[in-house]
Amino acid sequence: MASAPTAAYAAEIPGVDEIVHSDNLTQLANVPKSAAFSQLNSDLAFQGKYAFSGNYNGFVVYDISVPTAPAVVSEVLCVGAQNDISVLGNLLFLSTDSSRSDDSCNSTALPASDKNAWEGIKIFDITDKAAPKYIKSVETSCGSHTHTLIPGKKDAYLYVSSYSPSSTYPDCLPPHDAISIIKVPLSKPTDAAVISAPNLFPDGGNPGGNGSSSTTGCHDITAYPAKKIAAGACMGDGILLDISNPEAPVVTERVRDLTNFAFWHSASFNNAGTKVVFTDELGGGGLATCNPEIGPNRGADAIYDLTGGKLEFKSYFKIPRENAWNENCVAHNGSIIPAFGRDILVQAWYQGGVSVWDFTDSANPVELGYWERGPLSTTQTTTGGSWSAYYYNGLIYSNDIAKGFDVLKLDDPITNSARAVRFSELNVQTQPQYPACDTVLRDASRGVSVKRGVTCVDGGTIRGKVEISKGATLLAYDATVAGDVRVTGGGTFSLLDSSIAGDVWADELASVYVAGNRISGDLDVHDTSGAVVISGNTIGGSLECEYNKVAPVNDGVKNTVDHREKGQCFTL
Repeated sequence: MASAPTAAYAAEIPGVDEIVHSDNLTQLANVPKSAAFSQLNSDLAFQGKYAFSGNYNGFVVYDISVPTAPAVVSEVLCVGAQNDISVLGNLLFLSTDSSRSDDSCNSTALPASDKNAWEGIKIFDITDKAAPKYIKSVETSCGSHTHTLIPGKKDAYLYVSSYSPSSTYPDCLPPHDAISIIKVPLSKPTDAAVISAPNLFPDGGNPGGNGSSSTTGCHDITAYPAKKIAAGACMGDGILLDISNPEAPVVTERVRDLTNFAFWHSASFNNAGTKVVFTDELGGGGLATCNPEIGPNRGADAIYDLTGGKLEFKSYFKIPRENAWNENCVAHNGSIIPAFGRDILVQAWYQGGVSVWDFTDSANPVELGYWERGPLSTTQTTTGGSWSAYYYNGLIYSNDIAKGFDVLKLDDPITNSARAVRFSELNVQTQPQYPACDTVLRDASRGVSVKRGVTCVDGGTIRGKVEISKGATLLAYDATVAGDVRVTGGGTFSLLDSSIAGDVWADELASVYVAGNRISGDLDVHDTSGAVVISGNTIGGSLECEYNKVAPVNDGVKNTVDHREKGQCFTL
């Protein structure tokens, strides 16, 4: 099997809390944990201008509209590790995988051997971000270590992952090997209930004792609803699922690695759905594995190509920096960075920090940047570091177990085009699809006319006007256009940090994001069905917005308009 080149581990390890980083990845802000949230920080979710941070003691809502100064909007105390978190509209879901006296937020610990102990999913109404309301709980067998949200028009589904049954646990008896499926009626979420518990491993799964873990369930599942597939990281097995019918997922493929993978932890697809990155959480997140003794292929990522429904191993990736003997460091949670035409992941490595790496060439992954703190101690082992590191609307957000909530800026010509891709909501284990570039332009000697597909302009000069017809999509970053830009009919339009020598017209589109541009003429946005963001532009003519279904916003950065603002954009 192929592997990444052997890492040349750095000889110097940073001092306690010393920050080291590549030139392209820098910190914008850190919000330390409050005293009430002294337990471990866990996962993250995003919606609009808000980030939702899980913690073993509950969750925190941050306003991230000013990246250099995230503000705490609310803190909800609700003890129940891990408090894995996701959001959908006005609903927030929390996973409880520690046996509690009841389903309240004031519960106390009970042993799992107690039949009265409770574990499962808690549901909150987050209509008011400053005052979330606990509205429903759903108990699940073996609790909820993690959960995966499958959204739908009328109902949402939660795939609840759990494992490690015992004959002494009355609600979690062997062999388990199942997930719980919760159906959430969106019109009445208080009717949420378990509808099934399909056994994903009727043959028992990996028996263990062979260099990898014994499979008794899944640790995490990443769904890709647009492709109707999911990838499960299930202790000793990696699996693919067909989720065409979300109430009855079907295992379609299974792989094992008895040489280097100890514990299949999590998974990520590339945007095309042709690759899967699985992570190995060797040591359960508590061991120092980023060192020459463990080597570059264990506690690492494994990259698989997905062709014709089959997974083919291509290579491993592991950060190339040595960590101290007492720093917990291993592959953990990450997300795709939607750069034009590339497959790039940002990923948490606990005290190994945050790594950005490119797997466009599946067999030869390469790190592009990193950011990390030095060890928490030089004398003892202390659990810490980045639990989750995710890319959301132009920035990287990291939930540090001990140090709190970090905001990082990635500035690299390979990845900067990702800033043109926007999400209104992000749950990383519910992988979103973004427009995939059919054509990437970096220069054009004349104007551009596109009638179909997705055209991306990455730092290019267009010597003429740009016309995008009905059904086509335009994403442009750092472009120079010597003429008008006209985008009409059905697709997505993003224009970021560009210079336009003419008018910009956007009409009857799914969404519009126009930010940081110099536009010599008018900017007109009409009849958009989804989100409209017009932010920080310098406009030589007028700014006019009419008949957009959702009121346009400026993300807190006003536009400079030489003539006048009209209609829905009057205050932008």
